[in-house]
Amino acid sequence: MSQKGVGVDLDTSLGYLLKEASSALRVAMEEVLRPLGMNVTHYSCLELLAQRPGLSNSELARGAFVTRQTMNVLLQALERDGYVTRPAEAPVGKALPARLTPRGRRSLEKATVAVRSVEVRMLAGMTEPEQSGAFRILRSMIHSLRDGDGDGDGDA
Repeated sequence: MSQKGVGVDLDTSLGYLLKEASSALRVAMEEVLRPLGMNVTHYSCLELLAQRPGLSNSELARGAFVTRQTMNVLLQALERDGYVTRPAEAPVGKALPARLTPRGRRSLEKATVAVRSVEVRMLAGMTEPEQSGAFRILRSMIHSLRDGDGDGDGDA
């Protein structure tokens, strides 16, 4: 029985290629973060808190692409280890906004250098205009998938 016309041709699938690139990026980031005692989710959480102090567990989970439960476990560990602080009681509602401690900031500085080295390596084969074009194209794809009307005419 022929498989012709069934499924996606992985050799020409942009979605598959993007997933492969994402996976390769994650592996490379994990390699440079591991010696620092971190993983990508740990780093993402610290980076989000540095740029947007006071985010709730739910907001951090969305930003780091993990479940609320996973983020809650991570935040408890980060708080226990002195990287973040959260109030004992929620100032408003149920959210316990997290903030980086000085230890968390120092740890993030080292991790940022490591992660940036991975990004530099990833972009090394591209010219500045190619890099700018890649950013523009990827942002357009994200916009189309998140905000597009799905009619395929390109007018998102």
